[in-house]
Amino acid sequence: QVQVVESGGGLAQPGGSLTLSCAVSGATLEYYTIGWFRQAPGKAREGVSLINFSDMNPGYADSVKGRFTISRDKAKNTVYLIMNSLKPEDTAVYYCAYGEAYHLPSIQPIGDWGFTTWGQGTQVTVSA
Repeated sequence: QVQVVESGGGLAQPGGSLTLSCAVSGATLEYYTIGWFRQAPGKAREGVSLINFSDMNPGYADSVKGRFTISRDKAKNTVYLIMNSLKPEDTAVYYCAYGEAYHLPSIQPIGDWGFTTWGQGTQVTVSA
């Protein structure tokens, strides 16, 4: 059974940085997709970034392009979301999700279809 566990959330100042981690366990396929999503209070869940392991092409929401980077440590079965130049509007609970369907990185918005396993989330707060 696949499990994903997020970590690394916390408090950051505007303009600051945080790195989130998504540890994946129980995956039997070599190629799958990991997505990062976030949900702010009173708002719908939003796709932030994803990476397909079949080609390692990343996708980003327009709101985070140029500021966030998704990467993978294959040996550690961990996917990272490196968040720079944080803004107060980045405040949300961030979730990582596992899926076996390929997502075209260029498609906006990043949809949550095909993601079958979700983590519990980690809080990111950006405030002075």
